[in-house]
Amino acid sequence: MIAFSGLFAGSAIATEPDQNTTSLEKETASLHFGLEKIKLPGNERMGMINTSYLIQIAPELYFGPSVYGSVSGKRGGFYTIGGELTWRHPLVSKLTFDTGMYVGGGGGGTSLVGGGLMLRPHADLMWDFGGYRAGISASQVRFPNGHINSNQIGLMVDFDTDFLHTSASAGDHNWPSTIRTGVGFDRAMAVFGRYQPRSNSQFISGAPLQQSIGYVGTRMERFLTPGVFVGLEANGAGSGGVAGYAEYLATAGAEMPIFSDNFKVGTRFDLGMGGGGAVSVGGGIMLKAGVYASANLSKNFHINVEGGMVDSPNGNFRATYGSVALQWDLDHPFSQSSSSTVIANEWIGGTQHYFSAARKDGSKRDMDNVTLQLNRYLTDTIYLTGQAHSAYSGNAGGYSVGLVGLGYHSPKTSSGLYTGTEILAGAAGGGGVDTNSGFLIQPSVYLGIQINKNLSAQLNAGRVKSLKGNLNSTLLGLGLCYSFGTVERH
Repeated sequence: MIAFSGLFAGSAIATEPDQNTTSLEKETASLHFGLEKIKLPGNERMGMINTSYLIQIAPELYFGPSVYGSVSGKRGGFYTIGGELTWRHPLVSKLTFDTGMYVGGGGGGTSLVGGGLMLRPHADLMWDFGGYRAGISASQVRFPNGHINSNQIGLMVDFDTDFLHTSASAGDHNWPSTIRTGVGFDRAMAVFGRYQPRSNSQFISGAPLQQSIGYVGTRMERFLTPGVFVGLEANGAGSGGVAGYAEYLATAGAEMPIFSDNFKVGTRFDLGMGGGGAVSVGGGIMLKAGVYASANLSKNFHINVEGGMVDSPNGNFRATYGSVALQWDLDHPFSQSSSSTVIANEWIGGTQHYFSAARKDGSKRDMDNVTLQLNRYLTDTIYLTGQAHSAYSGNAGGYSVGLVGLGYHSPKTSSGLYTGTEILAGAAGGGGVDTNSGFLIQPSVYLGIQINKNLSAQLNAGRVKSLKGNLNSTLLGLGLCYSFGTVERH
């Protein structure tokens, strides 16, 4: 999810190079992982993994996006997205005390989540090993309008990092070639693929799963060396009768040029979580392996064709797959060039209300989603956007959406007001919402006001429509936008 909402980010502003390198702003940050087992009704247990990216926003106070998902038990496809606020206080020596609250929305794999709102207050003891911290967490996982209320002890590890950024309107600069900015991804991909289930694949009901499954998704990758990379992948079903199926995976791979740098071949392996859409994936652990070839369309854009296998070791879903991806280079970390471009980016978190959302039982009810969004500008006013939404009220727990699209952001007035519009498309499902195959479109307009140098507030309105299902609702949303600049080395 952190990967999905990070598909795109910012604005390339063409000005004359500044001979004085613009100053970087540095925020202390941490990449957080957690593992715990929660108790469900009927004495059932479910293992959950957590990934968060937390940035220090005040002394001892951290905030950022966070994702939870099932990795053991029999509720594969359970996941939530939201935000985490944590207070971190040193105790003695290298021991710290962390306490805070996660608030998010989601579900899937279970009807126990009600509207989907998840709360997780916690208290942690962490030891600083230098560069990373590890320890234990006492927490409560609660769905206030559902049937989950669990207390447990979990394991945590945090990796220290810095969130480096600069002014979103800094223009071109001669930049030190070793510095990565933002969250540090070097390339992004918009992926369109299809799974062909093997003969032994099943639905949770035990019925055979035979139809092919179309999916759309994103990948974000970072190079460790010029030929070795790691990253994150997120996909959601758009056809095949399994609306609501989604997967979130960590990936690692290697590639090499063939004949020239314009054509490359590679292989990669994924490990993560997936499920939903009534697909039998057991507790949710997913494995994926593939080989691919990529060809240059231009310096920063490439076409990628891939084939491979996906498997749920504890479930009954195994498939071959093929995919085509449009790859976009966000940075060139091993470039020897001294030139660079500052790219404007926006992170937006908020809430969105659907009016009279159509359900599979024929009823229509209002519902609310938590939203995470990342924008990357192509010009001063045009941007690409990647978004993830997940229900937290309206008895639609488990409904989630992944969207990509284009947006327009008008110049700001002297009072800080601006307007904009977006046209989005993607996949959605779950929570009993009638999206049929899963594909939907979402046009919208918005009004914003600048609060300070980096923050603004936005009110948006639009329409969400399933292409084959009965979902066709007016929407109204509210978001808080954080603007920042990242550096693309040439």
